[in-house]
Amino acid sequence: MTMNQISPHPVRILPSLLAADFANLGPDAKRALDAGAYGLHADIMDGQFVPPITYGADVVKAIINVTGAWVDAHLMIEDPDKQVLAFASAGAKAITIHAEATPHLHRVLGMIRDAGCEAGVALNPATPVTATLQHVMPLLDRVLIMTVNPGWGGQKFIHEGLGKVSEVAQLLRSFNSMARLQVDGGVTPDNAAELIRHGADELVAGSAIYRGDVEANIAAFQKQIDSVQLA
Repeated sequence: MTMNQISPHPVRILPSLLAADFANLGPDAKRALDAGAYGLHADIMDGQFVPPITYGADVVKAIINVTGAWVDAHLMIEDPDKQVLAFASAGAKAITIHAEATPHLHRVLGMIRDAGCEAGVALNPATPVTATLQHVMPLLDRVLIMTVNPGWGGQKFIHEGLGKVSEVAQLLRSFNSMARLQVDGGVTPDNAAELIRHGADELVAGSAIYRGDVEANIAAFQKQIDSVQLA
């Protein structure tokens, strides 16, 4: 298993199904898993918190039934508390909600854990790290740093997000937290090693995996992960 220089966890590659062919989600998901991806990242959009609409818990359940995959449901929705049980029942192993989407962050994270899932918080590019996270650190299994504005695939990486990744990594260490540090948005093999060196241990990639040869693209990510491990 590949370990990075900062996180105590092995680095995971998580393909974002937002970039897959929606008419072939099952086969596209399985192809990425067979190529070495750890699991799948399901972007759930409601047309309110972000403008696009994607899919719901029934589709996630179907994908899990077909692939048996570990799935992180990234809820880019308003009132996420109303959907926690649906995605837990669908088989998602992790549920990540946006800090910006609820005034009751502590309560919703508790709901996720009570449902038997890993609880995660996602932060938009402009959302402060410490002030948002410090009061919920004991409930966190995952912090997701968005390095694009959420809602659309294929955006360019916001380079300033590297500083936020480092800030989260330092905060996790200061709390002796074992929460994972996930990055989503413009992640490619070209910036993967730098993200890992800043503390990321879960790389979410959509276009960089599903545009072109899936197997070759995942191999390119793994090469960068290995380059950090062997440095």
